[in-house]
Amino acid sequence: MKKAGILNRHLAGALAELGHGDGVLVCDAGMPVPDGPRVVDLAFRAGVPSFAEVVDGLLAELVVEGATAATEVREANAECAALLDGLFPALALVPHERLKELSAGARLIVRTGEARPYANVLLRCGVFF
Repeated sequence: MKKAGILNRHLAGALAELGHGDGVLVCDAGMPVPDGPRVVDLAFRAGVPSFAEVVDGLLAELVVEGATAATEVREANAECAALLDGLFPALALVPHERLKELSAGARLIVRTGEARPYANVLLRCGVFF
């Protein structure tokens, strides 16, 4: 049994399968989930686990070379916008509808219990060397 890191076996397994350039959408409980990508649904209750907790856990295990979020996060969810800006200085912003389109090409979608709007980010995996 693992004693540290991501303990959810479905998420840990999905992360192990990711490669350079793969997309991982970390999303709030309200984001539409497209058919196609593998989905690990961590949502338990509204707000649990939070978007910030899940992003923090993923960044401890992934190499990320880019991130994209919805432009609307700036006005609708200042706390999430500040978190994303702090974590990803080169954060790309696109309209929310475009982010939903891009999510269909993700390799993995991780759904959180976050219940605040536009708490979504599409991560692009990098390589550790």
